[in-house]
Amino acid sequence: MATKTAADTRGRILEAAAALLVAEGRDGLSTRAVSAAAGVQPPALYRLFGDKDGLLDAVAAYGFDEYLASKRALGSTGDAVEDLRRGWDLHIEFGLARPEFYVLMYGDARPGRTSPAAREAEAMLHGIVSRVAEAGRLRVSVDRAARLVHATGMGVVLALIATPEAERDLELSATARETVLARILTETAEPPGSSLPERAIALRAGLGEASVLTDAERVLLAEWLDRIADA
Repeated sequence: MATKTAADTRGRILEAAAALLVAEGRDGLSTRAVSAAAGVQPPALYRLFGDKDGLLDAVAAYGFDEYLASKRALGSTGDAVEDLRRGWDLHIEFGLARPEFYVLMYGDARPGRTSPAAREAEAMLHGIVSRVAEAGRLRVSVDRAARLVHATGMGVVLALIATPEAERDLELSATARETVLARILTETAEPPGSSLPERAIALRAGLGEASVLTDAERVLLAEWLDRIADA
């Protein structure tokens, strides 16, 4: 019963915080305002979330659940490159539809700190890019490609959010997407191995299946292959 009560209270606090975020932005998420809106005492908030950063992370995850559910529901077309395009478009759509949550997740970057929701989204992106590598379509390492896609997509969303809606150039997203893809993809869907970097990328993508290697050997080989891929 106590656990259920705590879960109910947590849900009520998150609903209240999400509503305040939409109505007033991040500045409206003071512990006093959230506690009052949820009908709880501030100690309950600290007990459930630890501190304000914990609350902000939870609110970001709460708003991001819808996006993650949509991303999971995309499934796969069987074409990893097309799945990467669809994932990009969904990311942009979420950011423009839920700007308050997006800015909470990505607009307060600090070294060594990323919200759990953002980390989950980045892991999903990394998975899609890994499938592109396994198909022999990457010309750079998986890590570099994922970072480039993520950084560019995030920049596009934040730039569009900062632009008055009537003045937004929505073609910016497609242009940026195709520019990034041209940089990280090979031109054709040839079998992996047509060049040394592509062979390194394909081997790196399947390295997890190399059971004959120790963990230390796998880490070292992965580092070497990434260096070859990004040379």
